[in-house]
Amino acid sequence: MIKSKTLTPVFWVSIALISVFIIWGAFFPSNVEDVLSVIDGFISGTFGWFYLLVTTGFVLLALFLVFGPYGKIKLGKPDDEPEYSYFTWFAFLFTAGMGVGLVFYGVTEPLTHFYTPPSAEPETIAAAEESMQFTLFHWGFHPWATYAVLALTLAYFKFRHRAPALISSAFAPLIGDRAKGPLGVAIDTLAVFATVFGIATSLGLGATQITAGLNYTFEGIPNNLVTNLIVILVITVLFMLSASTGINRGIRYLSWANIVLAIALMAFVFILGSSVQMMESFTTTLGNYLQNLPSMTLGMNAFTGDREFLNAWTLFYWAWWIGWSPFVGTFIARVSRGRTIREFVIGVTLIPVIFSAFWFSVFGIAGLEMDTAQGGMINQLMNEAGNEVALFAFLEQQPMAAVVMGIAVLLIASFFITSADSGTFVLGMLTTGGKLNPGTGVKLIWGVILAGTASVLLWSGGLSALEMAMLIAAFPFAILMIFMCISLIKALKSEHGILMIEYKQREHDPKFREQQKKELRRMRKGFEDTLPDADKEEIENENENERDS
Repeated sequence: MIKSKTLTPVFWVSIALISVFIIWGAFFPSNVEDVLSVIDGFISGTFGWFYLLVTTGFVLLALFLVFGPYGKIKLGKPDDEPEYSYFTWFAFLFTAGMGVGLVFYGVTEPLTHFYTPPSAEPETIAAAEESMQFTLFHWGFHPWATYAVLALTLAYFKFRHRAPALISSAFAPLIGDRAKGPLGVAIDTLAVFATVFGIATSLGLGATQITAGLNYTFEGIPNNLVTNLIVILVITVLFMLSASTGINRGIRYLSWANIVLAIALMAFVFILGSSVQMMESFTTTLGNYLQNLPSMTLGMNAFTGDREFLNAWTLFYWAWWIGWSPFVGTFIARVSRGRTIREFVIGVTLIPVIFSAFWFSVFGIAGLEMDTAQGGMINQLMNEAGNEVALFAFLEQQPMAAVVMGIAVLLIASFFITSADSGTFVLGMLTTGGKLNPGTGVKLIWGVILAGTASVLLWSGGLSALEMAMLIAAFPFAILMIFMCISLIKALKSEHGILMIEYKQREHDPKFREQQKKELRRMRKGFEDTLPDADKEEIENENENERDS
């Protein structure tokens, strides 16, 4: 049972809006696709430059936070220690951040860019090099910087200043008490909306790829919408079972399993493939990526007029990462108490980027070599049956193909379950006033809604409908993220000045310290007045736990 007093207006408003969308898609699927297509085309064609500038700003802010004066500030009390080990923390990052996407696009994206590169001659060595470079660009610093700045903002206000774990809490330094009123409800509702469609897109990708894998592995299982819906139903039951166990059991154990299975699959392909070529591709691609990062980051093809690659890939990805950021950012913030700002940003950006670079070097090079050796077989299958078959068409040619493909299906299903489980956890937090451990009932409700949204969007237009809905939801949230970053910098600047005075106070004579105490009280009161109200219930629970211990 759900206690009604634990649910906030955000829950009811979000449920109402999303229910209307599900009903619309169920009864008028073609109309949904038509409307989404028009809105998506307008946003991509008119505001593509906005996505490029916003994500670039997130990368620059992440760099500033690493090398700037605020790096030593801890996300928590001064004596707080990290809640999770590095291995578990990275497993959480990897699983929540883009696990399903890496598996889905590991072979697909490098191969697609090889045949339709941004500027090189298709099917040439230059096209292969450019393919790997742009693949890493899409999965490199930009997405992880987007996640990092949002997650850091939430973790800073939650763990250092005891604010509720809500997106709206981060706006208190800018809008004051209005963050607790209708404006705050609107902000959190938008975050819920973006989260639902971001996760639904991931669920759609996972379902279509699991279906493709089952179709390849077992004769008689069709690769169609009905099978996709059955997969979503089965996985929904599994992730709801996981959601009932909480973050320290279900999500943690699944994250461990995910990273072990992913590394094992990557090691298998690496050992049996052109290992030297893969390592050389890894270093070359990293070098090309870093060298060409500024031009790729800001390039809008303003003078050539060719926008097909930009719209279909780069702008889609930038919107995808922004659309996913409320979910991933909130989850990363939840598991990052006790880390310093510098440690947090380096961990969230650098490690996943290196892993992604190696992942695509292994699967990308192996896929390109096999496709070339077989006269374009994988590319032909992708054109005929969809991108979701690429991985299994590749694995089918490996030794012990049935076993390896079974492991791949298991990995995708595990990622699928963990993403949905994490998503219900985050949605529960956002709709119960920021509780760090929302009740099982509210998580199960969100699990059903996520499955329903993914199913309706697949019914109304396949993956394209999922992608368009996510792109549309991401646009207004990108604007909110800009103000979140401003709010974070304002709060950090104020607190840094206070910390510096406190440091000097310990070094100078008693008279100086007395003068500074008065000034410090004035500054701290002024600073605290700009912060979101602390979660009093949680503070009382913490104090009670400390007394008990």
